[in-house]
Amino acid sequence: MILVLLILLILGGIKMNKETLEQVKENLSSKPVDQIKKAIISFDKDLAEESLSLALESKIDSLEIFAAITDVMKTVGYNFEQRNIFLPELISASDTMQFIVPKLEEEILKSGKKREVLGTIVIGTVLGDLHTIGKQMVSTLLRANGFEVVDLGIDISAVKFIDAIKKNKADILAMSALLTTTAYEQKNVMEALEKENLRDSVKVMVGGGAVTKDFADTIGADGYDSTAPGSVRLAIELMKK
Repeated sequence: MILVLLILLILGGIKMNKETLEQVKENLSSKPVDQIKKAIISFDKDLAEESLSLALESKIDSLEIFAAITDVMKTVGYNFEQRNIFLPELISASDTMQFIVPKLEEEILKSGKKREVLGTIVIGTVLGDLHTIGKQMVSTLLRANGFEVVDLGIDISAVKFIDAIKKNKADILAMSALLTTTAYEQKNVMEALEKENLRDSVKVMVGGGAVTKDFADTIGADGYDSTAPGSVRLAIELMKK
């Protein structure tokens, strides 16, 4: 995704906490870190902000807090894959997490500590394509599994992808395309990577409704998966190569 987790279980190669969200809630205490977890799975931004402030005031290690957030987001991802929760809940949990992460990362930087990450991924929907939900699902699960994710958004040109890869020293580029008319933009990005002499330094994974494994192989991508959880497993495997 890595960080120290409270529970380490395996689901298809991804470490997951297999509790339901209700089970997690039942086991949470009134301690600030537990209340941060509760806030994320209850989609309560006010509680998240309040609990984070209290945790930091209590001198709780910022990396410990980040590990707790990672842990609960893994549980959210597992429950989404098991269809215990659905897309609105996944997005709401992600939004709550993202609401407090910038402040937490600021504290980590101040402390001089570094949180462990599996790798840095630049992700976006290609030029001409305005679809975001699938990409957002993948971004959420990648973050939950310990990756640093730079989400460029939608309608992203080859130039913007290239700039982001250089700026963030990305390990992986992930591109999405839902329309058949925009899928070939992924090929344009691949050609741009070659021209910029970046192809050997970054792995490329592609997905989206208009993309198939055969298409991914044709354009020279390093990997393809049709699902958000599968994309996480793919990213982990690509980091090993």
